[in-house]
This record gives sequence, structure tokens and C-alpha cells, in this order.
Amino acid sequence: MDIILKYFPNLTERQREQFAALLPLYEEWNAQINVISRKDMEHFYEHHVLHSLAIAKVIQFKPMAEVLDVGTGGGFPGVPLAVMFPDTRFTLIDSIGKKIKVVSDVIERVGLTNAKAMQIRAEQLEGEYDFVVSRAVTTLGEFVPWVKGKVSKTQYHDMRNGILYLKGGDLKNELFTFRHKVKTWDISDWFDEEFFETKKVIYLPL
Repeated sequence: MDIILKYFPNLTERQREQFAALLPLYEEWNAQINVISRKDMEHFYEHHVLHSLAIAKVIQFKPMAEVLDVGTGGGFPGVPLAVMFPDTRFTLIDSIGKKIKVVSDVIERVGLTNAKAMQIRAEQLEGEYDFVVSRAVTTLGEFVPWVKGKVSKTQYHDMRNGILYLKGGDLKNELFTFRHKVKTWDISDWFDEEFFETKKVIYLPL
């Protein structure tokens, strides 16, 4: 938990409580379903919560904005972002029912009234969103067609609506098709830990 306060010292008391509540909930669920790799649990706040919050270094979501988390898995980046932006509405989707069961329970028990979880594929989902967020579910080239029609044309933010994607490694080939539109940030510019050395936030306006 200290690592979150290190980079986000101005959290409200409520946000601190909600972030602190995440670890015991995920430990409880992980004992039943392997939501997060067991060896990763000791780095839960660094590898999952703080990594998700790298998106908050790029954009401050506006109140009432709609954000879609595609392939949320155990709830990342959607759950930490919903704690960080309590006035923004988050929809977390995944095709795997047991993961959505975990995420729904976490949302309810942490008291996130601005988030909901659904078992559905992105292609089947109706509605429009200001931003689509995700954490490395596939290549960007494969991801874009899933969500292209889901991004609203109405703009509320200084950044144009689009995709905010968390990914690591050498992305030159993957991003080549989008090179004239895409923007990337090195997460290591914000967070000192070695884990973030090759990790990036990728932004693609749609």
C-alpha cells in the first residue's frame, strides 16, 4: 500500500481505505480461483494496482465520463482506476465468467458505486465510451477492430477519445501501422521500480 501513497500522496481517506481493502479481497479469492499468479501476490500493489494507475499519469478522467475496460481479467486496470476517479463511470468486461464473478464481488465489497462488471465480449457490447482501457490482452492491431465502434464522437477531455493501453517490451513492429497517430509514454519516467523499465502507456485516438 505504501507504494501507492509514494506516487499518489493526495488520496482521500476513502480512497486509501478502498486501496487497502483490495489485497485481502484478492487473497481471499485467489485461494479459491487463480485470478492472479500466486507468486505475483507479494507484488500485488506494484504489479497490478500501481501499473493500472499509470493511466492516471496520462489523463485525468472527467466526472461522468464513460470508460470501458476490455479483457479486465481480475479487474485491472479498471478497479484501481475506479477508486482513483470516483466520479467517472467504469464498465469492466471479460468473456470469462469466473473472473467477472471475482471482479463483481470486489466492486461490491470495496463500495465502488461507479463501476460494474459484465461477462461479454467487446464485439457484442453495445454503447459508446469516451475511452477504452486495457492491459495487454492482445496486439493493438487485433484489439482496435474489437472496440472501434465503441468510442464516442463527443469529446469532453483535452485528449481525443480513444484507447489507453498498458503494454511492455519492444513494440516497434506492433505499433508500425499506427505510427502516425499513436503516442507512447515510458512508465519508468513516473515510477522508479525495476518492474516498469520496459512498460508503456500507449494512446491511440479513434
